[in-house]
Order: sequence, then C-alpha cells, then structure tokens
Amino acid sequence: MSYPDVTALVTGGASGIGAAVATRLRAEGVRVVTADLAPGADEKLDVTDPEAVDALVAALGPVGILVHSAGIVGPSKRVAELGFEEWRTTFRVNVDGTFLMCRAVVPGMVRAGWGRIVTMASIAAKDGNPAQSAYSASKAAVVGFTKSLGKELATTGVLVNAVAPAAVETPMNAHTDPAVLARSQSLTPMGRFGKPEEIAELVAWLCSARVSFSTGAVYDASGGRASY
Repeated sequence: MSYPDVTALVTGGASGIGAAVATRLRAEGVRVVTADLAPGADEKLDVTDPEAVDALVAALGPVGILVHSAGIVGPSKRVAELGFEEWRTTFRVNVDGTFLMCRAVVPGMVRAGWGRIVTMASIAAKDGNPAQSAYSASKAAVVGFTKSLGKELATTGVLVNAVAPAAVETPMNAHTDPAVLARSQSLTPMGRFGKPEEIAELVAWLCSARVSFSTGAVYDASGGRASY
C-alpha cells in the first residue's frame, strides 16, 4: 500500500481494533501515535474533553491520518429502563468524541491538501440492536456525521469514510450482554465474530493513498450480515 510521510493518530489504540490498526499501519512504515484512557497507549486521552483533544493534536503537529476507534458499547437495557445519564454518556463518547477529534485534525489536513479520516461505526447503526438503543443511535449519528464531513471536504484532498463492523472479538465487548452477542452471531452468515486484524486490513486500505475516489462512504465488515 502507499502512504505519504505523515503521522497517524489512532484513538482507542490500547486494545482491540485500535491496537490492531496501529500494528497494521506501523508494518507499512507509518508513524503511529495511539491515544486512549486505558494503559498501554502512547498518549492518555479523553476524547470527550475538547481542551485535551486540541492540546494533543497541537503537540503532535500535522496529523495526516486519523483513525477514530475510541468508543463504548454502553448499557444493554430496554429503553424504559435506560437512565438519561447512561444515554448521554454513550453519546458523549461515541458522537461528541468523533466530532471533537475530527474538528481538531481537519484544518491541518486541509492546509496540507491531503488527509485520511476513518471513523468507527457499527452494523448496529443500520440494523438497530434491541436493548442497545443508545449504542445503535450513537453509531447511526457517527454514520451521518461521516457522510456529511466527507461531502464537506470532498474537494480538499481529505477523504472521510466509516467502517461498520458486526460484533468483533475485542475487550469492548467483554461486558456486553451475552444474549446480545449471541443474537449478533446468529445473524452473521459466516457464523462467527470478526477479528480486530480483519477490521484493521480494511482500515489500513482506507488510510492509504490508493483510495482516491471514495469519501463519505460506509464500508461494512459484517461477515455477510449487512443487507444494505
């Protein structure tokens, strides 16, 4: 694959999909900085903190690639049982975090005339998982935001795309309701969960210079589950 001499910032990079993406990009010779609240990342970052996000991007200098993988599943509860703060927390991390990270890196990418942004959506954004309304709705918001930003930047050299995985074997899903995971697996024609490395392959391609005529798109990685 082809990558210019740029810095890649990968949020949620301490584990799961983010860590797999960082490993994959580094294998291509890309300078990668991982950011996460969990131990093990290069930088500690709360993606819901505007000042912290802006400060990190400023300290790194020009960021040519952003892979925003930080996110939470949130509570697996029926709507009538879901607390407002639980709803808001899911949106703060998944939606506000996406907005803040993109807002911070876009000006530098536009000035450089080149950039790649990959956001992490979910098959839940399309299907709407029962008992996961906060997660499903927040990931649908990520899809809408990505499509809007992709169109906004379409003539700048900055491409913005989303990846929508089905359930993946990651620490983020360690505390997900087993019934929710079982339902997801039953709906997947391949009959298994995805692996972080499989998602990372798609993300790495979207970050490369080989992608030149795709922006504002959503790429499924669902083992055949996606139907539209």
